Amino acid sequence: MRNFHRPGRSPVYAKNAAIATSHPLASEVGLGILRAGGNAVDAAIAACATMCVVEPAMTGIGGDCFALYAPKGASKPIAMNGSGKAPAGATPEALRAKGVSIIPGDSPHSVTIPGAIAAWTKLNADYGSMSMADILAPAIKYAEEGYPVYPKVGTDWIKLTPGLLNDAVSRENMLINGKAPAIGTMHVQPKLGATMRKIAAEGRDGFYTGEVAEDLANRLQGLGGVHTVDDFAAADAEYVEPITTNYLGHDIYECPPNGQGICALILLNILSGFDVASMSEVQRIHIMAEATKLAYRQRDLYVSDPKYTDVHADWLLSAEHADGLRAMIDPQRAGNFHNSDFPTHKDTIYMCCVDEQGNAMSFINSLFAGFGSFIQGEKSGVMLHNRGMSFNLTDGHANVIAPGKRPMHTIIPGMAFKDGKVAAPFGVMGGHYQSTGHATFLANRLALDMDPQEAIDAPRHFAREGMLQVENTIDPETNAALEALGHELEHMPGPIGGGQTVWIDHENGLLIGGSDPRKDGCAMGY
Repeated sequence: MRNFHRPGRSPVYAKNAAIATSHPLASEVGLGILRAGGNAVDAAIAACATMCVVEPAMTGIGGDCFALYAPKGASKPIAMNGSGKAPAGATPEALRAKGVSIIPGDSPHSVTIPGAIAAWTKLNADYGSMSMADILAPAIKYAEEGYPVYPKVGTDWIKLTPGLLNDAVSRENMLINGKAPAIGTMHVQPKLGATMRKIAAEGRDGFYTGEVAEDLANRLQGLGGVHTVDDFAAADAEYVEPITTNYLGHDIYECPPNGQGICALILLNILSGFDVASMSEVQRIHIMAEATKLAYRQRDLYVSDPKYTDVHADWLLSAEHADGLRAMIDPQRAGNFHNSDFPTHKDTIYMCCVDEQGNAMSFINSLFAGFGSFIQGEKSGVMLHNRGMSFNLTDGHANVIAPGKRPMHTIIPGMAFKDGKVAAPFGVMGGHYQSTGHATFLANRLALDMDPQEAIDAPRHFAREGMLQVENTIDPETNAALEALGHELEHMPGPIGGGQTVWIDHENGLLIGGSDPRKDGCAMGY
């Protein structure tokens, strides 16, 4: 239980349904859908669509999506891969001929065909109970009539203004006289609202064909991209088989590669060999840091689109592999880091909900970097992501770009089951941190017996690119002890990511929601 002498949050308890998102307006929209009889799929899409408007740096309909959905009574979740593919003309040779040696984040070559709308519409058709028109109506209203700029949203907007200034369309639509809209003022996105109206009326074809697809393809081609309207027309999301491991009596599910969920499971397998509950804070941080280095090394070597590369998932998740990695950890000394092959980013949204029927949704949607590529459709108002930054032009590399290939993805929804019943949808934002974030959250919740909100609130740390990043809520004495173990600390100027969960208390018939104070959002229920 939290210290009530200090500012903080209590978990949200609800009997019927609950939702947790990174923005209050999105939580309110999702809860409204649940109260109106919509199910977890409807609420997730409605809340995410709202965040695509009111939290525009973190997510958008020009991005990608992954989801884990557990219908009532299911013994495991359904996994959805809504990540986009490289256009048909995106070969290493074609990009080299254009003078490209690396793929910058503000380049049209960093834009894969967005997969979010394909995922939303497929989930809605197969498992939703409301029309897309009803689901998208709140987001359309905010886009056309305006929405208030919240503190975390506004702070991010200010930091990202230089990138928006570099794109003529984004500068016109997303800035006011060359500046980010002030916190506590209203902002509108009428072009985005009109595009959402097309999707509401026409489904996926309202985005991937016709005026919207032509607008986006033309914009990218005008900047030197190889995208065509045929690439947009061919876009699709697909159901995939989730991967799993067991941690402290709970079956933890993740989406398979091309996402990095497998990295979170490798981390949990390593942690399973340690008595985390008996460790001091210094020991826990040290072991997590060392396990992170080893697990992310596996990710960087192997995780990519499995249709193009053999990811060896069974081997990576085997007990023997975990034992070998665990044996490499020195409990008294920090080991060497591995420099990642992937670009740094920390911008995404995650949300989850459980409805009255007991359906559970774990849902994540992202533009990758803040405002993605900063490239916006001139007529459609769609901000395009830059997920293709994770590709490279190195022949033989697991993530070398290829036509129709999906890049390695950092965004990962999580789902916990216990005794064959869903226990919790959960997720953590924060770019590459997400795998470590999943493992840390679960260790906090299951090993340290923190309540769902405490498990999210706890101070964060992340071993990344030669440094151990630490939030300023970690005590100076702990930091000094970590340095004595050989860790070089990077004191982060801002928080590391965010997170949400809805934990299901089957014994007491309650839902327990938690939402990260590092963001503007909240959990709600009834």
